[in-house]
Amino acid sequence: MRGLPALIWDGSVLDPEEGIRFRGMTIPEVQKALPKAPGGSEPLPEGLFWLLVTGEVPTQEQVHALSRDWAARASIPSFVEDIIDRCPPTLHPMSQFSLAVTALNHDSAFAKAYAQGISKKDYWQPTFEDAMDLIAKLPNIAGRIFRNVYGGGKLPAIEADKDYSYNLAKLLGYADKPEFVELLRLYITIHSDHEGGNVSAHTGKLVGSALSDPFLAFGASLNGLAGPLHGLANQEVLVWLRKMQSKLGQNPTDDAVREYVWSTLKAGQVVPGYGHAVLRKTDPRYMAQREFALKHLPEDPLFKLVSQVYNVVPKVLLEAGKAKNPWPNVDAHSGVLLTHYGLDQMNFYTVLFGVSRAFGVAAQLIWDRALGAPIERPKSYSTAAINQMFKDKQ
Repeated sequence: MRGLPALIWDGSVLDPEEGIRFRGMTIPEVQKALPKAPGGSEPLPEGLFWLLVTGEVPTQEQVHALSRDWAARASIPSFVEDIIDRCPPTLHPMSQFSLAVTALNHDSAFAKAYAQGISKKDYWQPTFEDAMDLIAKLPNIAGRIFRNVYGGGKLPAIEADKDYSYNLAKLLGYADKPEFVELLRLYITIHSDHEGGNVSAHTGKLVGSALSDPFLAFGASLNGLAGPLHGLANQEVLVWLRKMQSKLGQNPTDDAVREYVWSTLKAGQVVPGYGHAVLRKTDPRYMAQREFALKHLPEDPLFKLVSQVYNVVPKVLLEAGKAKNPWPNVDAHSGVLLTHYGLDQMNFYTVLFGVSRAFGVAAQLIWDRALGAPIERPKSYSTAAINQMFKDKQ
């Protein structure tokens, strides 16, 4: 079904040549237009959610009000805390994340309203409330999982006068690193939405079309995001880079990097972080992260290797004829940035991706219910039926 036009997704559209547009705005335009935190230079994700839902760029006051609203909704039920606390630390953080989000269905405004016979034309209102609660509660869930699995003591409280990314950083134990907080603002913004055909976005839309509430729908999204071909890609990039660094040492030559890339291809493996199902140019999300790195960590050894790989890999892939798009995607950079600030627990990276992706999925669920989108039910065929259809056409 790759590339098959089949979905309505209002928040963003992905162009093969120029990348993602959020409500018609490119990433550089979003970075310039959306409100920033005091003293910050990266867009606040609250502003991006406002843009995805309304199609309008919010004011600083509107974004601040949204930050405060989410902070007020941020607490999670005690039984959800118990579910997370009872998970063994060996259970993958994404499995714990999905469990906790699904359990929030217990207090779903939409499920309650549906059971009481709400009119179809009003479906969007409790869906909106659930979407707001979902996004608001994710930092507490993510923070609790992180501390249970990796240590860090008691979970601190959300600060009502701070923005979403600051509070997430605080719950992870990184609020004392302003640059990391800025990185989260950028990270959440650029990972929030990538039109509707990717696995996590489409799964949320599909499950939501059955009138499952946003908690159930996004829980399903997370299970899709946890797959190696989707949300695990950035940690695969980091593993590959570290293996290269271990073999070649610090400051390898371009020729040494080129030979390592060829050895990867000759072993029947792909170069992680390069190529994309839709894009045919360098992913603008990669460039946004690269610009952040050039500004804040230009001498980081792993970033220097990423830059070197950026100069080498596309030429090798073109020579090998292995990719329609030999350019880097968003995953080629994000793990290096997180590692620089000390967040090197790679199994947790997909949780951060999940927090981000909730913005796009939730925004579309609101619009699907407002527009009365029907349940998805594509036609399927067996392989025998397909063979029968084409047996006389060879």
